[in-house]
Amino acid sequence: MPEHPQTSRGAATYRRILDAATEEFAQHGIAGARVERIVTAARTNKAQLYAYFGDKERLFDAIFLSSLERITNVVPIDADDLADWAVRLYDEYLRRPDLIRLATWTRLERRSAGHLVESHRHYDDLKLTAIAEAQAAGRVRAGDPFDIMAMVIAMSMAWSPVSNVYAASGQEPEDAHERRRALLRDCVRRAIATGGDAPA
Repeated sequence: MPEHPQTSRGAATYRRILDAATEEFAQHGIAGARVERIVTAARTNKAQLYAYFGDKERLFDAIFLSSLERITNVVPIDADDLADWAVRLYDEYLRRPDLIRLATWTRLERRSAGHLVESHRHYDDLKLTAIAEAQAAGRVRAGDPFDIMAMVIAMSMAWSPVSNVYAASGQEPEDAHERRRALLRDCVRRAIATGGDAPA
């Protein structure tokens, strides 16, 4: 059974493994990732990696679940302003494109349909409750809260690494990002407004 680091030195090694593995999995996927490259980048050895994570599959699980936690905690939902939430998600994808790549590899190599993880309720329930409450108060259009959430997230990803037309980067001019943020904000507001009408 994987162990947790007991010392500050062990915790630092654990963190280096996670960082190196995140980059490796984001670039090469689950099947293409190599433990040798991960331990070299993390300045450790296979024995330490396996002691902390068990095997490559469980290492990927730890990284992917950590990425979901990051999105939930760093970009918390505001059901009273889903347009702002979409823009904040757009900005997070610019900062961390690896988060989207990890989800893409999960879809390609593990689950081609349905929820990406068994524990999806842990990540979704708070968002769905917030959307349902906003719907009950008349601030968000009627519909399945999950579908509303999925649509807003998909719109926020329009220029992310999962786009089939263009992937944005943080190196682009700020005015390009501002233009996209304004369009995204307006489109989300129109899409989720009660009655399907854009707010005044």
